[in-house]
Amino acid sequence: MKIAIVCYPTFGGSGVVATELGLELAQRGHEVHFITYRQPVRLALLNPNIFYHEVNVPEYPLFHYQPYELALSSKLVDMVKLYGIEILHVHYAIPHAFAGYMAKQMLKEQGIDLPMVTTLHGTDITLVGNHPFYKTAVSFSINNSDFVTSVSEDLKKSTYELFDTKKDIAVIPNFIEDKSDVIEHKCRRNLFANENERVVTHISNFRKVKRIQDIIKIFYGIQKQIPAKLMMIGDGPEKADAERLAQELGIFDKIIFFGNSHEVDSILKYSDLFLLPSETESFGLAALEAMACSVPVISSNAGGLPEVNVQGITGYLSDIGDVEDMVTNAIKILQNDETLKEFKSNALKHSKEFSVDKIVPMYEEIYFKALNK
Repeated sequence: MKIAIVCYPTFGGSGVVATELGLELAQRGHEVHFITYRQPVRLALLNPNIFYHEVNVPEYPLFHYQPYELALSSKLVDMVKLYGIEILHVHYAIPHAFAGYMAKQMLKEQGIDLPMVTTLHGTDITLVGNHPFYKTAVSFSINNSDFVTSVSEDLKKSTYELFDTKKDIAVIPNFIEDKSDVIEHKCRRNLFANENERVVTHISNFRKVKRIQDIIKIFYGIQKQIPAKLMMIGDGPEKADAERLAQELGIFDKIIFFGNSHEVDSILKYSDLFLLPSETESFGLAALEAMACSVPVISSNAGGLPEVNVQGITGYLSDIGDVEDMVTNAIKILQNDETLKEFKSNALKHSKEFSVDKIVPMYEEIYFKALNK
C-alpha cells in the first residue's frame, strides 16, 4: 500500500508513535509518505520505501496567523496525485483531520477517492479539542473520517462523552520497539550517579499537566531515605519552576536537567525507576518506553495509565497529586535489590504486550478495510 502519514514532527507522543508506525510499515514493504512542516525527530530516511514531503507556509504580512491547514491540504492533494497514494492516516485531530477532510473533498471533485484514518492521541480530545473554539470542527472531522482509532479505552470513552459522535472508534494502543539491542553503559552511568545511588528518571514536555513540581517533591522524599539521583529529560514551560523548587529544597545538585535528548533509551537503560505523576495521560507512552528498558513505573492513575502500568506488578498507581503515597511506593521498589530486580523483570515482560509485531498489524487491518469500504 501507499500510505500518507500526517503528524506533528516534535518530541511529543503522537509524533513519535506516528513516526515509528511509518518506519515499521516501510519495513513491511509499504510505501510511506510523511507530510508535515518539518522532518519528524525520529525519522531516518534510510529506507527506499520512506518519503518526506515538507509543507511550506509562505509568510505573508496580511495574515496574522499563517494558514497552515490550507497549505497542508493543498500539499496532500498534490502528493496523492503525484505518487498515487491510496490511504491517508492523520495523527492528532487538530488540524490534521480537518485538513485531511478538505483534501479528500478536493480530490473527490477530480474523481479520486482517498480513505482517511484518524488516530486520536489525547490532548486533541481532552484538552485542545474540547475548547469551545475547536469543538465543532473536531466533531466534524471525527464524523467525516472513514475510520477512527484511539490509543486507549479511556480516550475512546472520553471522546464519546465530550463530542457529538456515534462513529465507531477502534482502540489500538501505542506500541514499543524491542530495546534489547540498546547497550547499557556502566561507565556512563558512573558519570551521573555513584554505585550506591538509585537512578530515578522522568521524560516529558514539561507542561503543567505533567505535574513537574510533584516529580521534584517525590524525588525529595525518595532521597531522604535512599541515596539517589534524578534525571529530567525534556523541556517546556514548567522547567524553570522545577529548577527553582529543587534549589529551595536543597537537592539541585542531585538532579540533572538534560533538556531534549536523542539518548533517551541509553539513559533509561541505567535507570531504576520512572516517575509519571501526570494530571492527564491518554496512554502513557513514556511509561511504556521505560518499561521496555526494564524500568518500573510510579505513576498517577489518570486516563489510560492503568491500561499500561499494572498495580503492584510493573510499578504502582496513586491518585493525582498524592505525593506521599508515590514516595512510599517508590521506596517499596527501590529499598531492596531483589524487589527492584523483580519489578524490572515484570516491567520488561509486560511491555512485550505492546510490541510492534502485535500492534502494527491492527493498523494494517484498518487500512485494508478502508481500501475495500
